[in-house]
Amino acid sequence: MASNKPSTRTSLRPIPNFIFASRWLQLPLYIGLIAAQGVYVFHFWVELVHLLEAAFGSQTALQALISSIGYKSDVQIVSLNETIIMLVVLALIDVVMISNLLIMVIVGGYETFVSRMDLDGHPDQPEWLSHVNASVLKVKLATAIIGISSIHLLKTFINAANYDVKVLMWQTIIHVVFLLSALAIAYTDKLLTSSHPNKH
Repeated sequence: MASNKPSTRTSLRPIPNFIFASRWLQLPLYIGLIAAQGVYVFHFWVELVHLLEAAFGSQTALQALISSIGYKSDVQIVSLNETIIMLVVLALIDVVMISNLLIMVIVGGYETFVSRMDLDGHPDQPEWLSHVNASVLKVKLATAIIGISSIHLLKTFINAANYDVKVLMWQTIIHVVFLLSALAIAYTDKLLTSSHPNKH
């Protein structure tokens, strides 16, 4: 078996070799996602610093937080309250979950579609990466999107007084659609896995 591998590589024709090498065109896309991850990290720390400054009485930071979360009130807000803190924390959690989604796409996508990362035996290798494939990655991404949608929906419900009923209704419907889509993807993957048990 080992003697066949070199012959297989050398017998690869120029056109198939060129087409296979085209997978490296995805590399700039993953580098772009890493740059987007950096933007999210910067945004996270800006919001966290504003929260800490507002906790110590900074009115400028407080107004920046109120503006970023879209919070409105009939009375002037001069200090942090529980609702504002909760909305800011949920926004920070939202950033973290989107960052996790980016990591799954970057690492899992590169490993699946571009090239092996040879992380076997590495102490920090993600548990899910050892058995990742296009199907597993699709299910994990759907699950992550549901989590992000849940955070957005919770933020909307907490700040429901500032939203129209139609907005609340449509956000709920969209979240349910995401949930049903993820269930359908997971069920389809289960059917495919059970029909090809020898491949897993």
